[in-house]
Amino acid sequence: MVKSDAQHRADLGHYGRLLFEKGFCPATSGNLSVRLDPWRILITPTGVSKGGMKPEDMVVISPEGRHRFGRRNASSEKDMHLQIYRLRPDVGAVVHAHPPKATSFACAGIPLDQPIASEFSMALGAVPLARYGTPGTPDVAAALEELVPRHTAILMGNHGVVSYGKDLFEAHGKMELVEHFAEIVQGTLLAGRQAELSPDELRKLNEAVVRYNAGAKQPQNPT
Repeated sequence: MVKSDAQHRADLGHYGRLLFEKGFCPATSGNLSVRLDPWRILITPTGVSKGGMKPEDMVVISPEGRHRFGRRNASSEKDMHLQIYRLRPDVGAVVHAHPPKATSFACAGIPLDQPIASEFSMALGAVPLARYGTPGTPDVAAALEELVPRHTAILMGNHGVVSYGKDLFEAHGKMELVEHFAEIVQGTLLAGRQAELSPDELRKLNEAVVRYNAGAKQPQNPT
């Protein structure tokens, strides 16, 4: 089902509140966007709590970052969103947040790429660490450029996390998974041991992902 612009505005408010309530976007931090069509991106405004956004607060910008519509200014980190859309034509939504456990790993300079949990390896793959870029500047987009095509969630050095997917449901879900996996990795580090999956086990997981994705695309036969 193709959603209207009004539904996308409501979705940004809904997922923004979820992130705020989880403590992923404290104060006015974080930003979300959706690709409306090839000519328009709908993005959250700068300086507004993600827990209190209204549909009319959202801003429409062009793929080049020009203000198209809205009473507020677009997020100061819009360049990061626009680069992801340029590099990934399959992406329909981007979420940037600061989940505390995953952000702790980003600040410690430790990627979340440990092959230790089968479900997370299937759903996320490796979550790499991008080098630091000053927030609100082109440095952030430049730091992510090489990683965006090969991943769907990235730790941003000394900053936070960005995730993306075909829609906001998927992009938000990946953010949740990154934080949950960070908690698991933290637990293994406290335990002083990690039992890594073997290359053969990882190969089988990759094959399972291919089968699952192929099956999910098949229409169900009516009964």
